[in-house]
Amino acid sequence: MTTIVVLFNLKPGTDVAAYEQWARDRDLPTVNGLDSVDRFEVLRSAGLLMSDAAPPYAYVELIRVNDMEKFGADVAGEAVQKAAAEFGEFADNPLFILTEAL
Repeated sequence: MTTIVVLFNLKPGTDVAAYEQWARDRDLPTVNGLDSVDRFEVLRSAGLLMSDAAPPYAYVELIRVNDMEKFGADVAGEAVQKAAAEFGEFADNPLFILTEAL
């Protein structure tokens, strides 16, 4: 299984409430509805452990992919492409990190 970790901040001037509502209503159901995804979560950063410093990223997404080949086909679909374009309106230069369990 591959987990895709997405780290990002919102673009300057983005309405946080609008993004979070979109994430709950559109992004989470769309990605969680893919056969290739076991689980998709969007997390808001709450702080850094044992530090008063601000986290470098405001949001973290975890996409647990059960089949990367199928995931590639799934994300090429119209619904996911539309959601990805909408995500691009909110997210400022997101990092998509492919991970594997040890």
